[in-house]
Order: sequence, then structure tokens, then C-alpha cells
Amino acid sequence: MSKVTTRFAPSPTGRLHLGHAASAVRAHDFARTRGGAFLLRIEDIDGTRSRPEHVETILADLQWLGLGWDGPVVFQSQRLPLYEEALERLRGMGLLYPCFCTRAEIAREVAASLSAPHPAAEGPDGPLYPGTCRALGEAERAARLESPHCWRIDMAAAVARTGPLRWVDHGVAQAADPLAHGDVVLARKDAPASYHLAVTVDDAAQGVTDVVRGQDLFAATHVHRLLQELLGLPTPAYHHHALVRDAQGRRLAKRHGAPTLAEMRGQGVDGRALSERLRTGQSPD
Repeated sequence: MSKVTTRFAPSPTGRLHLGHAASAVRAHDFARTRGGAFLLRIEDIDGTRSRPEHVETILADLQWLGLGWDGPVVFQSQRLPLYEEALERLRGMGLLYPCFCTRAEIAREVAASLSAPHPAAEGPDGPLYPGTCRALGEAERAARLESPHCWRIDMAAAVARTGPLRWVDHGVAQAADPLAHGDVVLARKDAPASYHLAVTVDDAAQGVTDVVRGQDLFAATHVHRLLQELLGLPTPAYHHHALVRDAQGRRLAKRHGAPTLAEMRGQGVDGRALSERLRTGQSPD
């Protein structure tokens, strides 16, 4: 049996808050109580928003919480060849197509469909991409490849290739429904890989056996399970946990004024004591 391995994988696009702390503590403790490894991965392929100073703050926050990780910190920005290899494999299966649509064009098409007999379908994150570029012929695609574009997966073709899929979450079998997400982006115009592709490839490459993360990412697992099957990657066990919420019941977020861990450190809060309160489900206030 493989050694239990979990990971915490924040993006350095802002400072961590209590919700991140709760997830990090859970992933850390899941591995430690089983004699396993806890890895730290920095998901920094969003070049327009990732900041080195946020990386430094993440490391300081985890140390303040009393959480140690195993091995070197892994940076996604140093793993781009792995993502390109995965994309090439999917292209070779005929499952990817270039998409030249802007967000404004997609929004207009979705809006226009609302008055049509068959409006755009809704997915977990809102209206699904209407498939405009999926219908382009090969000649037109080739002629436009010098223009800015992302790469989308033809979800219907991908699902037809894999057939029904399942995963296990907290010991309970879940039926995967990647079609509900539509033709998601796997390589963005401004980044070499999407979250869906990068996290799937990295979890497999790092030998992650158990993914401990917030319930807000439960829906994404439908897509990750599909990619695992297409790329012949192992499927970890999943443990999606409840989110930390504010007094109004809202998920903690910077836009709602959630205090950052760095602010709490600066105020002299005891980080290890905070971790203990999070472990026991006590209010972190």
C-alpha cells in the first residue's frame, strides 16, 4: 500500500485567511496521524496575479500555524513541460480544440440564447460555453492559430471515450458527471495550463494518495476524475470538508473583509493555539 500523502496547494495571488488555515491543518493532520507525508505546492502559473511576496507570506503563515511540510516546496511554474505533455496527449486523442472567443463574445452569445427556444445550459460555475469554436472547420482553425486562443476539451467526446466514472469521497462512492461542466478550458490564453489540468497532473506526479480540500472544490472533482482516466493517472481518495464561514454564513473571502493570517500574526495571535481551535471545531474568533 502506498504511503499516505496529502498536500496543501495555495495560489500566491493573495494572502491566506482562516479558510486556508483550516484546510492546511486538515491536510497536515490527515497525513501525520497516519504516518504519512504532507507536501506543499505553490500553484503559481497565473503569471498576471502571482506574487513572490505572497509566497514568502504563505511559508511564514504555515510555520506560524505550526505546520511543517515534507521535501522541497514545489512550484507549478517549474513544471510546465508536464502540462504540455498532457495537453499533447489529449490533442493526440482528438479531444482538444482551440477557442478564439473573448469573454465578451461568450457573454453576448449566452445572453442571446436566453431568449432562444434552447437557452445555454447552466453548469456549477454559471452558463456553459456554447461550443462556438467547436464547430469550426480544421482549415479555419489552422488559419487562426496565430491569434490569441485557449484550448478547450470536447467534453462529450471525452465522456464517450471514458464511459461512466466514479470516485470515493469520505469513503462514499460518487458518480462523476463531467458533462455538467461543458467544454472547460485546459490551457488558458494567459497561462500554459488551467487549474483543472495542472492539479490533476501534479497530484499524480507527486504521489498524492488523499486530497483534503474544501467543499467549494467538490464540483471540480468531476473534471479531475475525467482527466485522470484519459491520461491513465491514479485516482486519489477525496475528503472535501466544510468551509469556514463568517457570522453572516458567507464563505470567508478577501472581498468580504476576512482577516488574513498575516494580519493575525501581526496582532500577536498565537498561531499554534489557533490551529488547535480549528482542529477541535471551536470558533477561531
